[in-house]
Amino acid sequence: MKKIYSLFISAIVSISLIACGNDEPEPEIPGGDNTEVPENSKILVAYFSWGGTTRRMAQQIAEQTGGTLFEIEPVVPYPTEYTPCTEVALEERDTDARPAIKNTVEDMESYDIVFIGCPVWWHTAPMIISTFTESYDLKGKIVVPFCTYASTYRDETLRKIVDLTPESTHLAGLGLTSGSVNSSNIATWLKNINVVKE
Repeated sequence: MKKIYSLFISAIVSISLIACGNDEPEPEIPGGDNTEVPENSKILVAYFSWGGTTRRMAQQIAEQTGGTLFEIEPVVPYPTEYTPCTEVALEERDTDARPAIKNTVEDMESYDIVFIGCPVWWHTAPMIISTFTESYDLKGKIVVPFCTYASTYRDETLRKIVDLTPESTHLAGLGLTSGSVNSSNIATWLKNINVVKE
């Protein structure tokens, strides 16, 4: 009986590990499957990163697309310790704050495609992303959302970036966990949305 019980427990643990380990990325909502991506598009990769994971993803996107990197940096830096940072982020979300950005994109009107990325904070995009999208005229541009996340709220965060840019065309975004940010996963996504050709 003990042996059968041990085998049963081992089987459950194995199934659980397989389920948790399935971290294959998929292009996420929203989609623009019929969107024509112009040849020789000028690309901007704008991102906010606190812990460095979103920065790694943005760097990979820029490297593979030939895009220009732009880091969205707050005038008042967020706390470097996790708990104080989450407290500030929650207060900003709950008050619909618009944290000031200390730098600006030069010649935004020249870009055809704008990737906008961030970590998931309190189930959505950090409020500094709202500041960024409200600072520029993105009408008629192709916006591509991306995010990094620990466990969940990926789709909600991608959707928020789309909702912040209602007059733009959108391609399917991508959310990745820290462990799945790599050149292969990003290359697959970029080819699927036709930003990078085969």
